[in-house]
Order: sequence, then structure tokens, then C-alpha cells
Amino acid sequence: MGADQNLDWAASAASVLEWWHDAGVDVSVGDEGFAWLETAARQAEARRSAPVPIEPRLPGRVGHAAAIVDDALPADHDAFTAWRIGDATPEARWGGAAIAASGPPGADLMVFVDCPERDDRDLLMEGDVGRLFERMLAAIGRSRADIGLASVCVRRPTTGRVPRDVEARLGEIARHHVSLAAPKRLLVMGDAASRAILSMNVADARGRFHTLNHKDGTVTQVVASHHPRFLLDRAAAKSEAWKDLLMLTGDVER
Repeated sequence: MGADQNLDWAASAASVLEWWHDAGVDVSVGDEGFAWLETAARQAEARRSAPVPIEPRLPGRVGHAAAIVDDALPADHDAFTAWRIGDATPEARWGGAAIAASGPPGADLMVFVDCPERDDRDLLMEGDVGRLFERMLAAIGRSRADIGLASVCVRRPTTGRVPRDVEARLGEIARHHVSLAAPKRLLVMGDAASRAILSMNVADARGRFHTLNHKDGTVTQVVASHHPRFLLDRAAAKSEAWKDLLMLTGDVER
């Protein structure tokens, strides 16, 4: 019970500080004041006056690989979770292990990525990618234990990229997953996840909230950002990712 006595808090703090440094946060207190409340008010007003609603897309054409998929998706979250890693999905014949979504039911924050990493075994984003992802979460006071984490593909494609012939169907499945989970906020990381949920790449989706309306009347606010895999190759983009995380943790219109 209580805190993990084996956790190296000094190492964890150093990891978060390293992430902040890479993201361009070099001071904790500046010499000059900043109108945080005024800025937040302007952002809230901008969101109220210029919402970006996302309407459900009509099913697109898919290739023969999706022929085994039943158009009717399970309406119950537990049933969907079991179905998602079963043999009736577009990825069922790809080979390799299916990696299920993780996180507590009812999590207020959900993260979507494209597919498992090459070295993932039990969880999405293990290895170096996972360590960077965990540092990013820690920087905003979150962890894997309190978020939902899912992928557009539950199995890794041979090329490491979501095949275009099943992209539309996988997008439908991903949006259905989000509607069942109904998080208050959703972070889509990388182009494939952004296209699946928002129908646009990260470059076009970044910098604003997107509103995802569900059939039951609930709303999810969506933020798009770079995948940690991309950030490992292009450290200069960490400052953009940090801005996205700050937006994600800001006030969201209900």
C-alpha cells in the first residue's frame, strides 16, 4: 500500500527535468510577470468562438484484407475490448501478437498511437519510445496508470506503417473505441493516429482543440501531437510537443 518504496524518486525527477530541458523550458521562475489568467481567458474565448467539430465519416472503401470484418462493432466496452484482439479484425491475419489497449476504465485522458513498436511485447510503447513517453506523461503529472492507451492497429504491420487499404476501416474502429471510452481529452500522437481520429495529419491538426461528439451527447476534446518515436529522431520538435501537452492539460469546455 502507499507509494512504491522501490521507486528512485531522484532519478524520476531528473528524467522529468531532462524532458523539460529538451522541450525548451529552461527557467522555473522568470524575471518578468506573465498574464497567465488573461492568456487562458483568451484561449477559452477562442475555443468557444471557433470550435472544430468532427463529424463521423462515411465508411470508405477498403481492400480485400478487411473483407473478414463485420461492419457491426460491439456496443459494450468489455465486449469491444475482447473483439479488438480477436480474429475478426482487419489485422487478424498479419501475424505477431495483438497488444490490447491498457489503462483504467473511465480514464479522463486517453492516448492513441499508430501501432505497436518493433520491440513491444506486453504493452504499447516499450523500450526507448516508451521511456520518452513516460517522461512526457510525468512532465504533466500523469502516468500510464491513470490514462487509457490504445493504437489504431493492435498488431504491428510488416512495414511499420498503417496500410492504406485498411486505413479507413481502422479509423472507424478507432473512433468507435473512443466513443465507448468517452474520455474528456484525447491525445493523438503521430500522423496515422491523427488521420484515424481527425482525418488530417499532425501538421494540420496541431495548435488547437478538436471536438469529437459522441452519440450519447458526450464530448471529447482532441489534441494532436508528435509521436515519441518522431521526437527521438528530431529532438528539435520536443518544444512543439511540450506546447501540445500544455494545451492538453489546460481548461477544456464541457
